[in-house]
Amino acid sequence: MEFLLNLLSWVLLSLGGVFILIGAIGVLRLPEFYARIHASSLTDTMGTILILTGIMLQSGVSLATIKLLAIMVFMLMTGPTATYALANAALLSGMKPNATTLPQKEG
Repeated sequence: MEFLLNLLSWVLLSLGGVFILIGAIGVLRLPEFYARIHASSLTDTMGTILILTGIMLQSGVSLATIKLLAIMVFMLMTGPTATYALANAALLSGMKPNATTLPQKEG
């Protein structure tokens, strides 16, 4: 059983690292500001969930697990809120989304 928990933990940690890496590549390669913050927000949230869940499995049932859960809840509430505030501030300052990256209406 311990081997399976370790294996699952390392799989979650590795997947979290992959999500964070994909987000970093997206921030570097995407063409405009709004696409970049979208990529970083989504992958940051998923990477956080996976990495903290993997660490919780490593720590077992303890006070550390409760603290990690509290950190995860805090990150899940503040990450998307910060991204929204950043995008809203950019829009209010006059930075318009690029028309080529917006979905086109049919008809």
